[in-house]
Amino acid sequence: MRKLVIVVLVILSSIELVSGQGLGSPGTIKDDGRFAASTKQVNQFFRRFNAEESVDGNQRYYPEDEFYRNRELRGKFISILFDNETSGISSDLKTTFMREVLSETLPQYINFHREGWFSEVEATFNYRGKIEKATLFLKLQPEGLGYEWVIDKVVFPPFKDIFKKPEGSNKSFLHPLSHELGFMNLRKAFQETNLPESFTTTDFQPDYLTLFLYEMKRGNLKFDNIRDVKFHFFQINNWYFELNQFNRPGFNTGWLISNLVKLKPGDKESILRYIYDQK
Repeated sequence: MRKLVIVVLVILSSIELVSGQGLGSPGTIKDDGRFAASTKQVNQFFRRFNAEESVDGNQRYYPEDEFYRNRELRGKFISILFDNETSGISSDLKTTFMREVLSETLPQYINFHREGWFSEVEATFNYRGKIEKATLFLKLQPEGLGYEWVIDKVVFPPFKDIFKKPEGSNKSFLHPLSHELGFMNLRKAFQETNLPESFTTTDFQPDYLTLFLYEMKRGNLKFDNIRDVKFHFFQINNWYFELNQFNRPGFNTGWLISNLVKLKPGDKESILRYIYDQK
């Protein structure tokens, strides 16, 4: 065990950002192995990513403090904020990301109260006597003098097959002269099909969150348990990363970056569609 600790400390002390890229800044950051401590809270992830706390986590740094957002400290913190055991994020991608985030001329930080990040919560609910999985997407919004988490979207498998709007010749429709009949043909339309969504606009999208809350208010849907929580970040220009919690032996634990993507035009929209649709 002692040998393992020594090896880890040697590795951490030898971490460099990019060959030939200096980290000139006031003071010297002492690396005595305390960087290896687990990032236990999401708020601590923010502070470490921005270098707004001490190495041991016992002191918060503020703008007037010497090491507040210190570039060298940030580099060492960010280097241990990746999942290095299961994610498979390449070293080159990490280096490129860190080079841009730690830019001497235009460094980038993450902000708890700024848009561009949200939570994905996997939970279970009792729906009409059966346990079903639901994915809730929550975001922060201003409330009074502070902020609150609110449910923004939901993915609930039992609802996915409720609305199946036909297309083309398979779709029922209302004749363009229906108005001359006072739309009396609506009676026949609704009686002869179980797909009333056929008569909606081309861009119709079901509001699953409203339906979800309606079923809850009717007593058909009851909360059971939380199974998993993760966070999605788009706050760094042209980058996306996913934050997950890892509970395992060793130093590479806690809240860590598990997925990292360099965004090209259109990638953000594609990733959001994937996240929300769970495809």
